[in-house]
Amino acid sequence: MDPSTAVVSSPLLALVAFLGVIMLLLFLIAKWRWHVFLALLVPLLFFGVIPGVQQNNFIAAFELGFGSTLGSIGVVIVLGSIIAEALRHTGAIQTITRTMVWAVGSTRMPLALTLTGFVLGIAIFSDVAYVILNPLVHSAAKMMGVTVSVMSIGLVGSMQLTHAIVPPTPGPLAAAALLGADIGKTIIFGSVACLAGSLAGWIWGQYIVGPRIKTPPSDEYAGENFLEDDPEGKLPGTLSSYAPIIVPIVLISAQSVSRLFLEQDNIIRVGLAYVGWPVMALSIGVLLAYRNIKTPEHRKDAKNAWVEEALRMSAMILVVTGLGGSLSEILKATPAVEYISGFFAAYGLPSILLPFVIGIIGNMITGSTTVGVITAASLVAPMLGTLALSPEAAMLAGASGSVIIKYVNSSYFWVCTSLSRVPVNDAILGYGGATLVGGVTSFLVVCTMWAVGII
Repeated sequence: MDPSTAVVSSPLLALVAFLGVIMLLLFLIAKWRWHVFLALLVPLLFFGVIPGVQQNNFIAAFELGFGSTLGSIGVVIVLGSIIAEALRHTGAIQTITRTMVWAVGSTRMPLALTLTGFVLGIAIFSDVAYVILNPLVHSAAKMMGVTVSVMSIGLVGSMQLTHAIVPPTPGPLAAAALLGADIGKTIIFGSVACLAGSLAGWIWGQYIVGPRIKTPPSDEYAGENFLEDDPEGKLPGTLSSYAPIIVPIVLISAQSVSRLFLEQDNIIRVGLAYVGWPVMALSIGVLLAYRNIKTPEHRKDAKNAWVEEALRMSAMILVVTGLGGSLSEILKATPAVEYISGFFAAYGLPSILLPFVIGIIGNMITGSTTVGVITAASLVAPMLGTLALSPEAAMLAGASGSVIIKYVNSSYFWVCTSLSRVPVNDAILGYGGATLVGGVTSFLVVCTMWAVGII
């Protein structure tokens, strides 16, 4: 810590102020139900007026953290949201679901929906995707003669996992930026962890808990099945539907891989450095998503309405991410960082537990996976050097924790519960259990990769 830029020089004051900010943040959200933007901003402003705080350095750290964080990922978050809007309106979600069913067989619909959730969670906000797929959940459950919980639990868990862990979904993308993690590596290793967690959630739903929850499918959705043939060609093709998600991921990942095997001036690495730049890769994704537009109404909406909706959806994530960057930069300029990381070293605790636990607390208090993963990244980022933890390991550990556990304070929980018609107590066991099992499984995979030195 540079004394000339220190926000606080007293270790005791730094620790007390740090704990006070966290406690006030959680209190404002949990007790008074403040919006997370104000709940983050107010504690930070109180921090700045504590006696002993150097206000000039505090302001400089606040502005630097906010601006540098949004400068690296702000445009990317908006582009990702535009892709989500295009996938939702053009029917690409339905095509992706159909291909998953064809791949694993119609007799394995719960697994097919789980794998669909694994893909869609990367690009689509989980609650939006579940609204679209809910009629299929009921009709498929009726067709197979199983309960709604058997059909839906794996889907609910897998969508939330990739939404929390795999960029370019806004939450993990923001966390990667806060920690300085390589986005390509995060996509690759996060996908591995998510796949294991998604399959664990599917097992939880189809074989352990789902059959015990006796909620029948609703007759309201009888016959609503978009898996039949599409003779009029209303839906986009398979490649066209997957391309807006897969192509940006491949480009970003290829950029990261090229840095491992190619010289800096290699022409392939130079080219991938640009097309694999997240802004460029997601822009290509937007163009590919817009190629699926087939109606005049969609062409009109794509120019303004979809962009405006994407900006609306992105706004909360952008401001929360910026404030998370401010909090991280302020903490970096205090002795609290050294003392917290020193505590883990003194007691021999695995440092990877810290972001995981913070992610759990952030999600369980606020009900928001995005807030959980951003909070974990904000608090751990200043400690990376002393924790001996890579940015990728810290990001994936915090993200794994941020899905544990979805229950009554989560909007996603209520969307899934109300549409599936599963009683609340059963939904806590089924849907909450899927996020618990999936999050823990994903974390164990992350721990294994960290222990063997992969991340």
